[in-house]
Amino acid sequence: MLDLNPSALIDLSPAEWTAIRLSLKIAIVATLASLPFGVFTAYALARWQFPGKSLLNGVVHLPLVLPPVVTGFMLLLLLGRKGLIGSYLAEVGIIFSFRWTGAAIACAVMGFPLMVRAMRLSFESIDRRLELASETLGANRLWTFFMVTLPLATPGVIVGSILAFAKALGEFGATITFVSNIPGETQTISAAIYSYTQVPGGDESAMRLTLVAVIIALSALFASEIIQWRAERRLGSAE
Repeated sequence: MLDLNPSALIDLSPAEWTAIRLSLKIAIVATLASLPFGVFTAYALARWQFPGKSLLNGVVHLPLVLPPVVTGFMLLLLLGRKGLIGSYLAEVGIIFSFRWTGAAIACAVMGFPLMVRAMRLSFESIDRRLELASETLGANRLWTFFMVTLPLATPGVIVGSILAFAKALGEFGATITFVSNIPGETQTISAAIYSYTQVPGGDESAMRLTLVAVIIALSALFASEIIQWRAERRLGSAE
């Protein structure tokens, strides 16, 4: 049973601060990098009919049902130094394995299904007649997308992004399999908690980081609710 001093729970060590900063950086980069792909994929699944649509939908949501270590191992096979694609990238100096950039890729992959799911529901809820009216007035599809569809889907885009950020912040299995657990380089909050639980006397550090992870995740979810409510109110769709 843990015997923790309450005052010690707010005294973060330099190593713990490093893990927190690294987790935030990786989660932000993963979310921003996957955002354009998430919007495009969600719109394609919501609006377009094309061969292989069901297959694409399955591939996008595969990380939700696969064990995270399997996803991490697949990333290692693809993007590792000797991987199918990684070997070619390594020849031009682009290396992801055992780097924080690789951790960002793993987090982006794991958060992508949540991002796409929220955005797709938002696109599907838009009244198609508004888009048709825009096109009837002479606007092309690209202008209609950016001036009509995307603004109306803003709440879903924001919620999807925040869900992906929260998922990236807590990601563990795929990340540690692909980029290992290197302090200062790939050791995120989750990996640091795992490390502290494996050594004697690491309980306080593990508890401090657990509290930080819970606070950040709850703050992100609370912010998503506020932003969604304000966006819906601004668009006049709030009841």
